[in-house]
Amino acid sequence: MKFMISWKLAPGHHKPAAEGFLKSGAPMPDGLRLIGRWHAPGSVCGWALVEGEDLKALYEHLAQWANVLELQASPVLEDGDAAQALSKVYGK
Repeated sequence: MKFMISWKLAPGHHKPAAEGFLKSGAPMPDGLRLIGRWHAPGSVCGWALVEGEDLKALYEHLAQWANVLELQASPVLEDGDAAQALSKVYGK
């Protein structure tokens, strides 16, 4: 399963978040694979697309950054999978 993680730097936490990222590279725990990570220049927002079946690993990663980031993780589908589900519902 794929999850889109979105984050926003918590107010006053830019420096500790940057230092933590530069020091560790924000690796994924076992059970998750990073597909891509994006940062919005001139913003305090970013996104990461990860894949895995281990929800505890996802929770672990979010907890590791929760002291400096406001985080949200959402399961996501690619177009082909969404089209299959829609075809079942709408019979096309």
